[in-house]
This record gives sequence, structure tokens and C-alpha cells, in this order.
Amino acid sequence: MNIGMETEFVEFKKSTGELKEGIISLASMLNKNGRGVLYFGVRNDGEIVGQQIGDRTMREISQGIANAIKPQIIPTIIMELLEDKNVIKVTVEGDEKPYSAYGKYYMRSADEDREISPQQLRGLMLSTSDSIVNIESNNQKLTFNQLKTLYIGNNLTLRENIFKQNLNLLTRGGTYNLMADILADVNSYSIKVAVFSGTDKTNLIKRNEYGYKCMLVAVKQVLDYMEALNDTAVDMGGSLRIESKLFDFSCFREAWLNACLHNRWSRQTPPAVYMFDDRIEIISVGGLPDGLTLEEFYEGKSKPVNLELQRIMVQLDYIEQTGHGVPLIVSRYGREVFDISENFITVTIPLNHKRNMERGLAKTAAKMIDSHDGKILELMKENSNINVSEISRLVGLGTTTVTKRIHHMKEEGIVDRKGSKKTGQWIVKR
Repeated sequence: MNIGMETEFVEFKKSTGELKEGIISLASMLNKNGRGVLYFGVRNDGEIVGQQIGDRTMREISQGIANAIKPQIIPTIIMELLEDKNVIKVTVEGDEKPYSAYGKYYMRSADEDREISPQQLRGLMLSTSDSIVNIESNNQKLTFNQLKTLYIGNNLTLRENIFKQNLNLLTRGGTYNLMADILADVNSYSIKVAVFSGTDKTNLIKRNEYGYKCMLVAVKQVLDYMEALNDTAVDMGGSLRIESKLFDFSCFREAWLNACLHNRWSRQTPPAVYMFDDRIEIISVGGLPDGLTLEEFYEGKSKPVNLELQRIMVQLDYIEQTGHGVPLIVSRYGREVFDISENFITVTIPLNHKRNMERGLAKTAAKMIDSHDGKILELMKENSNINVSEISRLVGLGTTTVTKRIHHMKEEGIVDRKGSKKTGQWIVKR
């Protein structure tokens, strides 16, 4: 009888004579995946050979694991009868990485146990300390009505008495963790979408903030806003009607959702979107996940920084576990749109060149319209007692239009009114 093959989660040993090697495999699997299964009485190819079991066999395995693996874990050790042969199955789980075996650290790669370097060990320790499920939230008075609404909208039910545990919103001590914080109705995280005129950050046109609420709600609001900006141009110059978008929204969507999923939220900086005349930049905090090579990243192999958050986003149909996002962007724009450093990943989505020109013309027209506001402000500076009717006559706009423009400038903090309508004065702030 054959029970399969060795994997990143499963290791076979012919007998407890290989106990040390088996324990190393357990620590290796714990460091890679947080869990693992070890069989004694099974060959490397999966064929069952059986394991002799004496009075102390199970205890020796338990004591060997307790003495060798640090921090200590409590394994589940059972005997199974497969094809009339005794097999010992050892199952371990743990989230206190890194785990050492006999004073050394190992990482599972396919069916191999590889000793890791000091640099890799530091990365493993950093990723563990950064885990949003292990970090306690500063706010322990959290509510989750927005998250519950998302589940209801997806025809899923959260049981009130256990949903916090099922969604991993609690630390091992039973307090709310950082993931609970970012998914709560009220928090301190704000996602920013900034639009600039030109190709640098000199001239900020508009800044929207989507935050201080359940992160998944804010993420969807950013998608809706960017989709609204992605207007369509129609070219009727030839014999065919040709439509073009400002940017590839499917690529933006994948880049944005990946940025939110893989962001190092423990560093207190949410992902952001910056839009310029020629491009969109999507920026997330934290480089590649530890253990993932650049080539694996471009191939679409995924190693989520926030595994528990990924499960929630999959349940709510925000993402799929197909790994097609990065390959999609690469196929459309090439690898050069990714700028990956130790602390940030920036994805640059180019804007359609022809649409850029149209967008520039639209901005020019907008500036011409805004020149009326400048004229209104100049009149107020020259005569702080000027009334709306006089402004309307001098600017050449209707009184209703002038009133609306003044109201908008008040909201923007540009101008204010002191006193009554008849005897008051205009105060130009900037």
C-alpha cells in the first residue's frame, strides 16, 4: 500500500531509528507552514513497511520532540493500522516561529529540510513579529458591523459567539489583534488616493481619504473611485468606432488588492495610490515575503504576508487563490512596472498616451474656468465690502453661479465672511 509522497507538509521515516531526522523535519515544516505531519513506518516513496512499537516507543518520540524542538510544542502522536501494519503518525502545529531543532534552524523546501542562514533567520523572526494576528491592538473596544454586512452581502453568516475566533481576530491571549483593528468599524488607518497635475508631486489637485473604517470597505471605495476616473474616449475618425480607456482597470485592480493583502500593516502605514498625468503608482509597505524569490514572484507564486487576511478576502470574493495577478500585469506592461525594494513594492500603471493628451486639454479648460475664481478673489481683496451682484457684473457670471463658487471657496477654506450680508466683509485667507 502506498500513502502518497512527501511534501512541504508531510515527511516519511522507515522507523524511529531516524527519530532525530524526523524531529528536524517537524521543526522545518513548522517554520515553513506552521504545521506538519511525520510518519514512522513508511518509506520515502510512500510504501508502508510498518513500525515496531514497544512500551516506551510513543513516550520516546514525545520526549525527543520536547527536548529537541524550541520553543516547545505539544505533538499529537497516534498509532494507525494500515494494511495490517503499525504506523506512527505525529502531527504538530505552532505559531511561535522560529523553531529550532537540536539548536539549529531549518526551513522546508518541497520535501527537503534546509538549514537556514542567519540572514534568513532574521527575516523569519521579523515576519513573525510583523504578523497581524500576533500583535495586540491598541484598541480593545472594537465592533465589526461593516465586516458582518460584507459577509451577509456575500450570502455568508457569521455566528456571533465564535466569529472572532473563526476569523482569527484574537491573539492567543484572547485579546483583539491588529487584524481585528484594521477590519473594525472604527480605526486609525486611512488609505489615501492623491491626484497630481504633471508628472511629480509638486502640484496636488485632489486628495481623497478612505479610511478610519473597515479596511475592506475602504479598499472597495478606492476601486470604485479609480473606476470612475477611468473614462472612455471614442474615436470615430475611421470606419470603425474605437473606444479606449485611460488605463487597464483589471491590472490596477490586481495591483491594488495585492498591495492591501501583502502590506506590512504592523508598520502603521497603509498602501496608497498616486495618480499623475502619465501614470498611476500603487505603493505597499514591505518588500517580497521572506523565502519568495523574484522569479517566483513574477511567475505568480504566492506566499501571503497576511495569510489569515487572505482567507477572509477569498471568502468575500475580493481575490482568488489563482496567482494570476502579477502574471497579468507582466503580460500587459512587462516586469519593469514593478519596483521592489526591501521596504516597498511600487507598481506603476502607465496611462494611455492619447488619453493623456485629452486629459491635459480637459485640465487646461478647467484652469480657464477656475480663472473666474481668481477674479472673484481679486475683487474681494480690492473691496472687502463688495456684494455678490457687483461681483456678478464685473466677472460676467450669473449671481447664482457666483454664489455657488463663493460657497465652494468657503468650504475649501479660501475665503470667509465676517458680519451680515449687507454690512459684512470678505476675508481672503489665501
